[in-house]
Amino acid sequence: MSADVVWRPETDPTKPPLLPGDVYRPDILALIEQTIDSLRPQLRELSEKIHAHPELMFQEHYAHDEYTAFLEAQGWVVQKHYLLETAWIATYTHGQGGRVLGVNSEMDALPGIGHACGHNLIGIAGVAVACAAKAAMQQLNIDGKVILLGTPAEEGGFGKVSLWNGGAYKEMDVCLMCHPAPGPPYSVSLSGSLAMVRLQVDYTGKTAHAGLLPWEGKNALDAAVLAYTNIGLLRQQIKPSHRVHGVFGGKDWAPNVIPDNCVVDWFVRAPLTKEVHDTADRVKACFQAAATATGTTVAFTNEKIANELVQNEVLGGELADVVRKRYGDIDYEWGISSASTDFGNITYCMHVILPYAIADGC
Repeated sequence: MSADVVWRPETDPTKPPLLPGDVYRPDILALIEQTIDSLRPQLRELSEKIHAHPELMFQEHYAHDEYTAFLEAQGWVVQKHYLLETAWIATYTHGQGGRVLGVNSEMDALPGIGHACGHNLIGIAGVAVACAAKAAMQQLNIDGKVILLGTPAEEGGFGKVSLWNGGAYKEMDVCLMCHPAPGPPYSVSLSGSLAMVRLQVDYTGKTAHAGLLPWEGKNALDAAVLAYTNIGLLRQQIKPSHRVHGVFGGKDWAPNVIPDNCVVDWFVRAPLTKEVHDTADRVKACFQAAATATGTTVAFTNEKIANELVQNEVLGGELADVVRKRYGDIDYEWGISSASTDFGNITYCMHVILPYAIADGC
């Protein structure tokens, strides 16, 4: 897709023609639209509060309190500090039996650049979906349950994996989350995402005075720099669809002291889980070779895997029908197709859909 069909703030896009025909249960859809429209000012205020108070993974205390207070005011049964310190769960049940709809709201931000990934929008989108479903169940007497889960630490902390392991998703029949993304105007994307291995690599060396006795030292920083160079050369031999990138740092460094420690934080991405493991093994060899060359020791700690996102085809088909008849078009290319998410792990375990909302200029 060429860049000239991607929505940008300065563009005035033309809405694509809609498909004829009715959607399934237009009465439900109308009530959903009305509910979200009525909550729009409150949702915007909530989003702006979260955006103005960015918090790193597992530190989302302000977001935790804002979301739970908002939902309690909307009549939800809320459990704070659910399984994780900054996670929360809000539930609503109507009648007896019926399906259980799960919804996720993310909260954490990135170091230095705040909510550049739009988790404030993901958070309020989850709230909007859950409140709209609650209203439809109440007013149209639909039996079932809605579970809205506040999920911390998507940015490298794999919070959803911890919540899955704790049983947070076990009652849900399906689960959904919404994510902002670039792409063509008036569209919703149903793309996938890349699988990812996160590697933390610790180099340990030996200190020495860099001027008087450098030969007595074993330079952990040199090991990290050499590994960085090794990986740069490796990129020539990996597929264009794979991504390898990282940073390194240390503590108690000084220019006149041989560094005896260095920590490297590295991401390896690929379209499939099997592929990412294969490429990660090649990257590990780069780290090991650097340790051998510098006489340092290397340890791989805190290794984690994010599976690629697998959209449920049935849920995706239903969403596509609604979008094409009422709102615009469906995209399968953009979204976060070259990024990764811990929600991918959840898609390996249950029926999940993650639509990517693309701005329409309105």
